Amino acid sequence: MDDQNKNLILATALSFLVILVWFVLFPPEPSAVDPNAPDAGGSPTATTSVSPPAANTTDTQTATTASTDGSAAALSETARVTIQTPKLSGSISLLGGRIDDLLLNDYRETLDEGSPNVTLLSPVGQPEAYYALFGWAPGGDLKFSDVPGPDTAWTIVNGDILTPQTPVTLRWENGAGLTFRRTIEVDKDYMFSVTESVQNTSNEVARLAPSIELVRHGTPSDLKNFFILHEGAIRQSGEEMKEFDYDDITDFDRDARWGANSKVIDVQSNGWIGFTDHFWMTTIIPDTNQPFESVLQYDARSDKFRSIARLETLTVQPGTTQSTTTRLFAGAKDWETIRNYQKNDGVYKFLDSIDWGWFFFLTKPIFAVLHWLNGIIGNMGWSIIALTLIIKAILFPLAYKSYVSMAKMKELQPEMTKLKEAAGDDRQKVQKGMMELYKKHKVNPASGCLPIVMQIPIFFSLYKVIFVTLDLRQAPWFGWIKDLSQPDPSSILNLFGLLSFSPPDPSSFLAILSLGILPIILGISMWLQQKLNPAPTDATQAMIFAWMPWVFMFMLGQFASGLVIYWIANNTITFTQQYIIMRSQGFKPDILGNITSGLKRKKPDSE
Repeated sequence: MDDQNKNLILATALSFLVILVWFVLFPPEPSAVDPNAPDAGGSPTATTSVSPPAANTTDTQTATTASTDGSAAALSETARVTIQTPKLSGSISLLGGRIDDLLLNDYRETLDEGSPNVTLLSPVGQPEAYYALFGWAPGGDLKFSDVPGPDTAWTIVNGDILTPQTPVTLRWENGAGLTFRRTIEVDKDYMFSVTESVQNTSNEVARLAPSIELVRHGTPSDLKNFFILHEGAIRQSGEEMKEFDYDDITDFDRDARWGANSKVIDVQSNGWIGFTDHFWMTTIIPDTNQPFESVLQYDARSDKFRSIARLETLTVQPGTTQSTTTRLFAGAKDWETIRNYQKNDGVYKFLDSIDWGWFFFLTKPIFAVLHWLNGIIGNMGWSIIALTLIIKAILFPLAYKSYVSMAKMKELQPEMTKLKEAAGDDRQKVQKGMMELYKKHKVNPASGCLPIVMQIPIFFSLYKVIFVTLDLRQAPWFGWIKDLSQPDPSSILNLFGLLSFSPPDPSSFLAILSLGILPIILGISMWLQQKLNPAPTDATQAMIFAWMPWVFMFMLGQFASGLVIYWIANNTITFTQQYIIMRSQGFKPDILGNITSGLKRKKPDSE
């Protein structure tokens, strides 16, 4: 493989990489919402529930109950308990004891002044209602009316405001000897702890199972629909973690016991289940050693998705009390917070709830280093540049061998030209002669490929980190770069803000022409890096290389600013390394000469 063909292969590989990422960034538009789909709002709908096995039978009991969601107006009149923590605000509805109103104090929808806080959970009657329900499934002789459900009116026993220092206790009596209490606690971050207890003052044995569910009305309208990002249900069984898109859940087979499209598994320990969005997540976390039925469900009649944890059936003897505690994570997928829950609170493999992707063995350490650097530097943009320096330092031994080999091959160019002229059309003789030259001068023509090959998974991993992790959301660099997770907002079409003309919307096809400052710098850095070497003598190869920097410039123009910064830093460091190493090997790159020669019109070979 001669130097020209090697470069062509590398160029083709990089082009394929960019095209692939391009399709990832701009997938086909999602299908339109079915206008005939059931309203996710507040009309009464039937829901199906299942009771645990009775005490004296092996048959599975199935029961159906109707639950009236009510309207937004009715909910606004429902008594509520305020939630106020450093990171969360909202309320708990006493109707059903639902945790159904939750805002994230540290995050806003956009960078615009006055932008509202991110809404995580919202009550029935609001668009795309999303909430957590804690309750009991009846067994034995109990009926659904004997246990608290979605429409149960709870009363407050203790606490008016839920804070990390003040828990709230709710109470409900069924009128038949069972008294239910629900104590809700919350920490300073995003973890709720809910203790459900039942006291049996009757003369009969009561059998019932704690059941916790997350209910989501309809498919979220703000899905990114990107191949590299998972949005949907997430389930840890203690043995493996699985992810399910919303389309996957709707395609589940109908389960005779659960009465809806369901996928049910038995978890013995270390399990959790919930829904995950781009940056936010809600997760039901039973006790580490608590067996439970893990259920993912879609009810087509009401257009509701559910993640359910049905715990083991409790037998409550007369005159006794039974209780169980379950945690609920509801908040931002902040790496450090989730890591602490895994490390200090025993939530099994909770860090895997962040979508690290196929290259998790790279994305995890890359993000850990980036997070560490940001803790020192305090700016994600400069941290990305520092990370690039570290990556280039790690890959420097490979780069050194590559650039030394390239310098030696430049020295062999005159001999290779003579060899081709002497051999004429005898390609076998040319190849044999080249191999002898490489062996004599100890040159490995393939060594230049390895640094490029190594850059491909690193590029994908860093792209994944920048796109998926919360740390870069709305993170500024300096000047006009206010959000490193978004494309450069400047545009050459309005002379970078000097004209009042507004550039095309990012969703428009014309946005590809709206180049910002960073993509233009990227194109120039790639062009200068090429000029370390003379243009290929082959006209086709020369044309490909001449256009490549500018094609990349346009294609990467709509990439996240953080990724473009990485590529610019990588090109700059690579240029410096290659120039210094080639000089140390006695080969002085004629950058100015290569630039001027590239500007001249080449005459056809026949002239």
